[in-house]
Amino acid sequence: MRILTESQERLLQDERQILSDLRVHLVEYNATPEDQQTLAESIQQLDDLFLLVVVGEFNAGKSAFINAFLGERLLEEGVTPTTTQINLLRYGPAKGREVINERQHILRLPVEWLSEISIVDTPGTNAIIRAHEAITSQFVPRSDLVLFVTSVDRPFTESERAFLERIRDWGKKVVFIINKIDILENENDLNTIEAFIKENARSLLGIAPETFPISARLALRAKTGEPDLWEKSRFAELEDYVRSTLDEKSRLRLKLQNPMGVGMHLVDRYLEIFKTRLDILREDFDMLADVESQMQLYEADMHRDFKFRMADIEKILYQMDQRGQDYFDETFRLAKIFDLLSKDRIRTEFEQRVVGDIPQKIEAKVTELIDWLVESDLRQWQAVNEHIADRRRTHQGRIIGEGIGSFSYDRSRVLDSVGKEAQNIVDTYDRVQEATAIAQGAQEAVATSAFLEVGAIGLGAIISVLATTVAADVTGILLASFIAALGLFVIPARRKLAKNEMRAKINALRDQLSTTLNEQFEKEIQRSVKHIEEAISPYTRFVRAERSNLLEVQSKLEETRNQLGQLKVSIEEL
Repeated sequence: MRILTESQERLLQDERQILSDLRVHLVEYNATPEDQQTLAESIQQLDDLFLLVVVGEFNAGKSAFINAFLGERLLEEGVTPTTTQINLLRYGPAKGREVINERQHILRLPVEWLSEISIVDTPGTNAIIRAHEAITSQFVPRSDLVLFVTSVDRPFTESERAFLERIRDWGKKVVFIINKIDILENENDLNTIEAFIKENARSLLGIAPETFPISARLALRAKTGEPDLWEKSRFAELEDYVRSTLDEKSRLRLKLQNPMGVGMHLVDRYLEIFKTRLDILREDFDMLADVESQMQLYEADMHRDFKFRMADIEKILYQMDQRGQDYFDETFRLAKIFDLLSKDRIRTEFEQRVVGDIPQKIEAKVTELIDWLVESDLRQWQAVNEHIADRRRTHQGRIIGEGIGSFSYDRSRVLDSVGKEAQNIVDTYDRVQEATAIAQGAQEAVATSAFLEVGAIGLGAIISVLATTVAADVTGILLASFIAALGLFVIPARRKLAKNEMRAKINALRDQLSTTLNEQFEKEIQRSVKHIEEAISPYTRFVRAERSNLLEVQSKLEETRNQLGQLKVSIEEL
C-alpha cells in the first residue's frame, strides 16, 4: 500500500536531503545543542512522515495486527508480554535493531511500505507507567493516528481506560481496532462488544470514535498464501481508511511544511548571526586598513623628515668644504711659501681651521635624528595601541550569537593579546636604551664602511678620524706642491689641484656618511614598521581567516535558503 505519489516522494527526498545537509553545516558552525536537536527532531519527523502509534493491552494482538498490516510475520507474537520497550518500526534494507536506550529501540525492516509510514509498537497499557509517559510525551504528539487495539475477549479494560485518559488532552485522532473477531460465534456478539466500546470511548473522549472489527490472524494468513480468508478478516476496510486518512493533501502539505519551516528559521537565525559577525569583522578590517594607512603615512613621513635632517648633516660637511676652500686660498700663496715647509704645522692648522668642530656638530645632528626616530616610533606604537583599545572598548560585552561557536571568545582573546602586547611595549618603551642601540648601530655602520675599529668611541670620534685622514691626504698634496715651489709659476696650478682634491675627499666623506647613515636609518625605520606589523599580525590573521570562513558559511546558508524557498513553492502547489 503506497501513500505518496512519485512527485510527492521526490519532494520528501529533496527536503530530507536539504535538512540533512543543513544539519551537517550546523555541526560545522558549532551551533547550539538546542538548535541541533531541534533540527534533528524535524528530520525525524520526515523519517516518520506518517506516524502510526499502536497501543493496547498485551495479548490484545498488537503485534499480530502490525504483522498483518505489514503482510509478514516480522514481530514476535504470544500470550505473554512480548514487547517490553517501545519499538519504532522503520524501513531498512535489512532487518536490524538499534538500541536507543533501555526503553526504546528502532527496528529496521525491509518492508517498502515502511519507507512512507513509521509504526510505534508499544508495551501493553498494563505495563510500567514510565513507558506510558514516554509514549505520551514523545510519540502521541507527533502521531497522525493512534490505533488503539483491544480484543473481543477483554474489551476496554481498566488499564486501557487509564491510558486513554493520559492521551485525550493531545486531541489526537484515536481509531479503535477490535481484534480477534474470528473467535466470536455470531455477529450479534460482535455488535454488542462494538457498542460497548463506542459508548465507553464517547464518555471518556467526548466523541464516538471510528471502530474497525478485524481478525489480524486471518488477515496475515490471507496475505501469506490463503487469499480466501481476506474478506472474512475484514481488514480491507481498515487499510482503506488508513490510506485515505493519511493521503489528505492538506495533511501531507502540513507534514512537509513544519520541518521546512524549522529549517528556514534556523537558516535565517544563523545568517543573521554570521552577518553580524561579518559586520564586526568589516569594522575590524576598517581599523586594520586605518592602521595600515597610518603605517604607510608614518613610513612616508619618516623618509621625508629624514631627508631634511640628513640635509642638515650634509650642510655641515658643505661648511667643511667651504672652510677648506677658504683655507687653501689663504694658505697656498707665495707669501707663505716657507710656512708650507712644516708638514705638521699645516696638518694642525687644517684640523683646527677646516675640520674644527665639524665632528661634534655632525654627532649632535645625528643624536637629534636618533631622538626624533625614537620618539616617532613611540608615538606610532601609542597610536596603534589606542586603535586596538578603541576596538576593545567598542565591543566590550557585546553578545554575538551567544553560545554559538567560539567567535566572540577567539576574537576577544586575540584582540586582548595584541592589545596587551602593544600596551606593554608602550609602557616599557625605554627611550635611552632604544637611542643607545640605534647610535651604536650607526657607529658600527660608519666604522665598518670606513674599515675602522669602533671600540668605545662615539660617532664624532669616528668622523674626526675620517676628517683627519682627509687632512693627511691634503697635507701630502701641499708637500708635493712645496717640492715644486722652485718653479713658482706652478703654485696657482698646485693650489687649484689641492682645492679640487680637497673637495673630492670631502665629497667622498660626505657621500660615505650620507649613504651609510641612510642605509642604517632605513633599517631602523623598517625594523620599527615590521615590529608593529608583527605585533598586530595575530589579529590580522584572525580577521582575514574568520572573514573567509564566514563568507563561505554565508554562501552555504544562502544556498540552503534558496533551496528551501524553491521547495516551499513546490509544497504549496501540492
